[in-house]
Amino acid sequence: MAARAIIETKTLTQIYGMGDARVAALDGVSISVHEGEFVAIMGPSGSGKSTLMNILGCLSRPTSGEYFLDNEDVSGLDKVELAAIRNKKIGYIFQSYNLLSRTTALDNVILPLQYDRTTERTKEEREEVATKALGMVGLADRMQHQPQELSGGQQQRVAIARALVNEPVLIMADEPTGNLDSKSGAEIMELLHDLHNEGATIVMVTHSSEIASHTQRTIHLRDGKLDKVISNGKKAKK
Repeated sequence: MAARAIIETKTLTQIYGMGDARVAALDGVSISVHEGEFVAIMGPSGSGKSTLMNILGCLSRPTSGEYFLDNEDVSGLDKVELAAIRNKKIGYIFQSYNLLSRTTALDNVILPLQYDRTTERTKEEREEVATKALGMVGLADRMQHQPQELSGGQQQRVAIARALVNEPVLIMADEPTGNLDSKSGAEIMELLHDLHNEGATIVMVTHSSEIASHTQRTIHLRDGKLDKVISNGKKAKK
């Protein structure tokens, strides 16, 4: 039986400006990503990849077209509704980590749990869940460290733990190795592979063809349109 679609878009369009100044950042993009896939999105500057990332991550909504996330039509949701969907269903990993300074790794990971209005947890239960997530990324001994006390690779691991803590249906990774040296970047990609092998659905935006080659498929955009989709021949390890 085929895996269910976590992402399905139908002729997504995003228009900026009016009249002669109208620009189609996205122009009729239809893609799908199924449960358990690891997919990269690439394209030159101005291709629309950041716009598509924002829509897929429920940070913005399209001018027209449909977007189904985990079988739910989120195309027309307002900002408050999109925020609730983001916290419940999407785990974000950013290039710049987006950690709160002067806040411990543990408290950074706990943050999404505090905003989760769908699951009642005590303070102790939130700490337990966050501690487990940090252990999964190899930072059990760094939980009380603040971001400035951690290396770039360790900060990104905290960000990954934060992305996992609400057990999202989709992990969005925006240039996750962009601020890291090659060794730390390789370690983060290995961690993403481990998550994928455990069943995570991951969509990663990258400018690097080498990083994209780690995924199963690469979706290429150009001038706001779907240019091509390339299979990288990768399969999840069992």
